[in-house]
Amino acid sequence: MKLTKIKAPNTYLLIFSIIIITAGLTWLIPSGEYDRSEMNDRMVVVSGSYHAVDSNPQGFWAILKAPIRGFTDKSAALIVGFVLIVGGVFAVLEKTKAIDAAIKAIVKAHERSPLIEMLFIPIFMTIFSIGGGSFGMGEEVIPFILIFVPLSLALGYDSVVGVAIPFVGAGAGFAGAFLNPFTIGIAQQIADLPLFSGIGYRLICWFICTAVAIMFVMVYALKIKKQPGKSISFEIDEEKRKTLHIGDIENFKGVEIRHKLALWTFAAGMVGMIFGVLKFQWYIEEICAVFFLTGIIVGIVGKLSIKEFTDAFVVGAKDMVGTALIIVLARGILIIAEDGRIIDTTLNALAGSIQHLHPIVSSQAMFVIHSIINFFVPSGSAKAALTMPIMIPLADLVGVTRQTAVLAFQFGDGFSNMIIPTSGITMGVLTLSGISWEKWAKWLLPLEIIFLLVGCILLIPPFLMGW
Repeated sequence: MKLTKIKAPNTYLLIFSIIIITAGLTWLIPSGEYDRSEMNDRMVVVSGSYHAVDSNPQGFWAILKAPIRGFTDKSAALIVGFVLIVGGVFAVLEKTKAIDAAIKAIVKAHERSPLIEMLFIPIFMTIFSIGGGSFGMGEEVIPFILIFVPLSLALGYDSVVGVAIPFVGAGAGFAGAFLNPFTIGIAQQIADLPLFSGIGYRLICWFICTAVAIMFVMVYALKIKKQPGKSISFEIDEEKRKTLHIGDIENFKGVEIRHKLALWTFAAGMVGMIFGVLKFQWYIEEICAVFFLTGIIVGIVGKLSIKEFTDAFVVGAKDMVGTALIIVLARGILIIAEDGRIIDTTLNALAGSIQHLHPIVSSQAMFVIHSIINFFVPSGSAKAALTMPIMIPLADLVGVTRQTAVLAFQFGDGFSNMIIPTSGITMGVLTLSGISWEKWAKWLLPLEIIFLLVGCILLIPPFLMGW
C-alpha cells in the first residue's frame, strides 16, 4: 500500500496552532516574574528577584481573542501599518513602470557581463549586511523584498534567492553586528561597558557571518540556475513569471527619464530613511512618513494622475492584507505567553542551568538560551532589557567576560530571528514573497545549524584573549 504524501500545513493554521500550544504551556509551566526597575529610561529586570506568582492559564476565550489583541498591540500595529503603506507605495512605483525598466537594465547588464553575474549576490548581500551590522536594519528590509523577488526571477533564480539577498544578508549582519544601537548599544549600557567597545573582534565576527551567509545563498542560487525544478518555490515562481513584463531585453533602449526620476526619488527616500534612523533614532512611524512622502513624489515625477495614484495605492495596500494577518497572529503567540506569565519562568530555569559550566561552555549556553528566549521575545531591545540584567551577574559568577556575554546575546538574538514564526518581520517578509514558513524553515535550517556552530566557535577566542 502506498503512503499518501502528507502536505505541509497552511501557514495561517500553523501560526494559530502555535497560539494553541503556547496557551497549553501556560497550564503546565508555573507562572513567575522578575521585579523591574528603570535603567537609562528603560524598564529592566532585577537580577535575583524572580518569584512565583499566581498562575494565569490561558484558555479557549484567550485563544480566540489573541488575533484581535495582536491587531491592537502597538508594536504589531506599527508593523502592520508599515506593511500596508509599503505595499501602497510600491504599487505606485510599479504603476510608473520604473521597476520594470530597472529590472530590464539589470538583466541586460547581468547577461552581458560575467563579472556582474558573479558579483551580484555578494555585493548586495554585503550592502544589506552592513545595514544590519551598523544601524540594525530590520523592518527596513520589507520593501526590498518587492524589488529583489521579481529581480531574482528575471535573472533566472527563484523567490528564495530574492528573499535571501536582503533578508538573510541583513540578518547575518544583525547577528554579527559591530555598531547596532538596538542590540549592542542597549546590552553594553546594561553591562556597564563603554558604548560600542570591542568593535575590533565584532568586525571579525561580522565578516565571518556575512561570508557564511553569502556562500550558502550563492551555492543554492547556482544550483537553481542550472536546475530550476530544484527550487522550493518552483510552483509559485512559475505563476509569478507570467506577470513579469520583461519583454525583449536585447532591444531594450534604456531607462526613460521619468523612470530614472522615479527610481532616484525612491533611492533618495531610502537614503533619507537610513539617515533618520542613524541620526535621529527614527522608528516605524517616521519611516512610514518618509515612505508615504516618497510615494507621493514618485507619483508626481512618474506622471500619474490622481486617480491612477490612489487606485494603485489602494490595490497595493490591499495585497498586503494577508501579510498583516500573519503579523498579528504571530504577535498573538507572544500575548498568550505574556499573559500566562511563563516567559520569566522559562528564562529563570534556563539561566540557572549554566551556573556550574566551564566559562567557554557557559558563554555558548548563553547563546543557546538567548536563541530560545528569542522565540517569545523577538525584539532585540526588549530582550536585552529582559535577559542582560540576569546574564551579566551570571557571567561574572561563572568567569565569562561581560563583553563575551553581550556577544552571546547578539548571536542568540540575530541568527534565530531569520526563522522564528513569532517574528512579525520574518512572517511579513515570507508572506510578501509568497513562500510558506514551512518551506522557508526547511531551506534555512542548514544555515541556522551552520550559524549555531560558527557562533559557538566565535565565542571561544574571547575567553582565550580575556576580551
